[in-house]
Amino acid sequence: MNDGTKTAVILLVEDDPEDQKLTRRALRTSHLRNKLYVADDGEQALDYLCRRGAFADPEVSPRPDLILLDLNMPKLDGRAVLARLKEDPDFRCIPVVVLTTSAQEEDILRSYELGVNSYITKPVHMEGFIRAIRDLEHYWFNLVVLPSG
Repeated sequence: MNDGTKTAVILLVEDDPEDQKLTRRALRTSHLRNKLYVADDGEQALDYLCRRGAFADPEVSPRPDLILLDLNMPKLDGRAVLARLKEDPDFRCIPVVVLTTSAQEEDILRSYELGVNSYITKPVHMEGFIRAIRDLEHYWFNLVVLPSG
């Protein structure tokens, strides 16, 4: 997808400030030109995607090429966000990667039933987390062919 000219737009839906910071750090050290946008919970993610409220301006909320989604968040959890995204024809084609601490089989199975594209359990150590983000980025933006727009 990235031919060296396009900037990849990534929406991180994550309530933990430390995980937000680690993700930013991992993406900053990559060779991919990317722009990371962050939603602190599921409601904010849907506001971003639907361009409501503070996200009404498309300059503030460009369509993401990839969504990184935590499952366990306040207000609206990742499962509910995923279900809404995959039901909506406007968002169905945006790849969604669950990035969560949960390794429970029930969460994994439910996420795939809802249409997640990949499920990754967050590594506990910082180095492993950064490596996982870099590998994820390489896979989605160098190997996979994604739809445009």
